[in-house]
Amino acid sequence: MIANRLNEVKIWLQCHPNPAYRTLFMTLKKIRMFELPTPKFFNKAIYGLYKLTSSVWHSIIRVLFHTPAFKGRLNHYERGLYLYGGIPFVSGPLEINIGKNCRISGQTTFSGRTLSEQPKLIVGNNVDISWQTTIAVGRNVIIEDNVRIAGGAFIFGYSGHPLDARRRALGEPDDESQVGDVILKKDVWLGTNVTVRQGVTIGEGTVVAAGSVVVGDLPPYSIVAGNPAKVIRPILSKQHGGVAHA
Repeated sequence: MIANRLNEVKIWLQCHPNPAYRTLFMTLKKIRMFELPTPKFFNKAIYGLYKLTSSVWHSIIRVLFHTPAFKGRLNHYERGLYLYGGIPFVSGPLEINIGKNCRISGQTTFSGRTLSEQPKLIVGNNVDISWQTTIAVGRNVIIEDNVRIAGGAFIFGYSGHPLDARRRALGEPDDESQVGDVILKKDVWLGTNVTVRQGVTIGEGTVVAAGSVVVGDLPPYSIVAGNPAKVIRPILSKQHGGVAHA
């Protein structure tokens, strides 16, 4: 209410036919935009101080509050869990198991299908799950070792709604045929904004390009892209003697 009233006064001054009122508006605007002419070294010092205090504060909150709170929701976890940016949002009857040395953004969502007996999210060792990723677990989502999931990824093991519009309008749940496991094998890398649907297995070492939509199984050691995602070319792995795996 107060903000709206102040905005009305500002517009009244700005558009008033009397030049004195418009001059008052410009004077107030200059006062609002006032800044101190600080030297460059001072600006750098203040910025360094800001970054230091911000980093220390966020580290304290992460160690003493965010990480213990998130561990309290996990069924099992190993050492080296690193959260950043808060605490992931978790909903539904989801069992979560996390391996060693995993890094998870606090701006992520993990959900479990309420109609499933015991949906499970199983995360291996040395896994990165980046910001604004959503993982919806229908039955099982398995993320094996060394997987990298970039920001904005969407992995859904269930749809949440039936395909029939009438049933959907009545708020009925999805059908069992719309529910399935998702498996990301070792060393998979999902680019930004990748979507993976239920019933999909992505083969070991495969890289999925940003914005792709994965609707079927993908072979190992491949670069895939598109909607639906298709193999662009195989990846030559020095670890396997330079042989293309497909």
